[in-house]
Amino acid sequence: MVYQIIKLHMTNQDTIFGKIIRREIPADIVYEDDLALAFRDVNPQAPVHILVIPKKPIPKLSDAQSDDTELLGHLLQTVKKVAENEKLTNGYRVVINTGNDGGQTVFHMHLHILGGRPLGWPPG
Repeated sequence: MVYQIIKLHMTNQDTIFGKIIRREIPADIVYEDDLALAFRDVNPQAPVHILVIPKKPIPKLSDAQSDDTELLGHLLQTVKKVAENEKLTNGYRVVINTGNDGGQTVFHMHLHILGGRPLGWPPG
């Protein structure tokens, strides 16, 4: 039933990430479950740059609702699994760009996993 609800939401979604979820365009997918998908960024900013997206279309973090709390936690657990699979034992950064001023360019919420080298601060 959850899959059917997600599928209904996806038919109204016309972002590149929605197309990746629906397999309309290819991606280097490194993890998938019923709620999330993780794939390598086509324009990596670090040796490891993976995006984790919910299959439920949430345009940006500020659009998440209280009933998305479990999904948001699941996305962070997915980040942890993917980072472990990628052997990011020295650490990594997780970034969520939100809105235009936050640098968001695809309006389907996503988490960036960046690692594989020391990362400076501040980031931007």
